[in-house]
Amino acid sequence: MLSLVTLALAVCAATISAAPLRDSLDKDDVSVPSAADALPTGFTWSSSAALVGPKNDSEELAAIKDPSIVEINGTYHVFASTAKESGYGLVYFNFTDFSQANNAKFNYLDQTAIGSGYRAAPEIFYFEPQSIWYLIFQNGNAAYSTNQNIGDPAGWSAPTNFYNGTPSIITQNIGSGYWVDMWVICDSSSCYLFSSDDNGHLYRSQTPLSSFPNGMTDPVIALADSQYALYEASNVYNVGNGQYLLIVEAIGSDGNRYFRSWTSNSPSGTWTGLADTEANPFARSNNVAFNGTAWTKSISHGEVVRTSTDQTLTISPCNLRYFYQGLSPNATGDYNALPWRLGLLTQTNSNC
Repeated sequence: MLSLVTLALAVCAATISAAPLRDSLDKDDVSVPSAADALPTGFTWSSSAALVGPKNDSEELAAIKDPSIVEINGTYHVFASTAKESGYGLVYFNFTDFSQANNAKFNYLDQTAIGSGYRAAPEIFYFEPQSIWYLIFQNGNAAYSTNQNIGDPAGWSAPTNFYNGTPSIITQNIGSGYWVDMWVICDSSSCYLFSSDDNGHLYRSQTPLSSFPNGMTDPVIALADSQYALYEASNVYNVGNGQYLLIVEAIGSDGNRYFRSWTSNSPSGTWTGLADTEANPFARSNNVAFNGTAWTKSISHGEVVRTSTDQTLTISPCNLRYFYQGLSPNATGDYNALPWRLGLLTQTNSNC
């Protein structure tokens, strides 16, 4: 059956100077294999070496973390967290080949209207109803900035919070954790905001598509488990034919980070385990092959490389690539000062 499936992407040419840079996906022309057919019940991956690290510049960063990535007309656009002992910020860079990613110019977004202070864990997407880019991130709240052009670092607006303060359900359940890792996905009628509390809870809020970014409801608990089994860094994607893929980072019994996964027929639906254990994970050191000695034993906060950039976060479930943060197994010290780097996973057991 899969040999009859075709995937056609129509890409509109756009330039940074002349128009909002994005791709154009005519969903009537796209046939995506169903998750049941294309998503395996167990995954295997190969990993690159560490590809991106801090620059030797005045920022004196310890780490580059939490990448969000889209590919447009052969250029990869990346937004990530910068980390050092004094705190977090955001950076934007782009490149055309992963082998050259570390040569990309870093544009530090604290030097824009996004401003300085705590900013971390970005997500980038193009909101088609408004013809504008949204950058979602955490700042102690759930926040967003907008830009007409993804390639213009100076174009971002000052941050706006989704909530007036921390919602009460999070305060009641967070324990000693932190409210982190905001993630937005929309379907044809609603937009959904997911977040985590480092204490075993995945939250979901929603608002009508026509109201976004305003009107987010009070969060509800979308999924719950023990603290380390459902920790942070959620991604939700539309994999076609009414199926959605959820990925959440966990901390394993060996202390290393890894990802579990679930599927559902709606962002607001019930999540059913797919590859969701340490023995059968979405991505963990035991199902990732490295060329030579593994540079990391943690597979941590990242993003599927998206070629469709709109708010539906639609991906093909075939031949996945996942841009992630990893860490030298010998690294120790304060968490904010750990030397996280970025690498790329490539799926090696695609069903299509």
